[in-house]
Amino acid sequence: MWLSYLRKDFTTVTPFTERVISIIKNIPPGRVMTYGQIAGLAGSPRAARQVVRVLHSMSRKHRLPWHRVVNAQGKIALQDDEGYNEQWLSLEAEGVAVGLNGVIDLEKYQWQPALEHSDSP
Repeated sequence: MWLSYLRKDFTTVTPFTERVISIIKNIPPGRVMTYGQIAGLAGSPRAARQVVRVLHSMSRKHRLPWHRVVNAQGKIALQDDEGYNEQWLSLEAEGVAVGLNGVIDLEKYQWQPALEHSDSP
């Protein structure tokens, strides 16, 4: 019984997690979003760390473009050299200019889905 409880607990995907996965999947190439921005669009503005958890645990399974997610300052947040370099190279391959210390110009590259898909001129 205990094992089945654990198994169920680890496979349950919350509505918030489903929304986060959907948002990340829809970030277009050459654009980025922040952890907090994704959390807010998914319905929980203070859940940026949960977005990190979703990326860490579900990127491979759901083929998420994890490299398009940066911190609120527009910086690559990964600490390990391999992941940091992979994110940097993946972003640059999509045309995102990554500056010194892994900083991306959010004014230029941040995706605002609500603005880009609105019907207003």
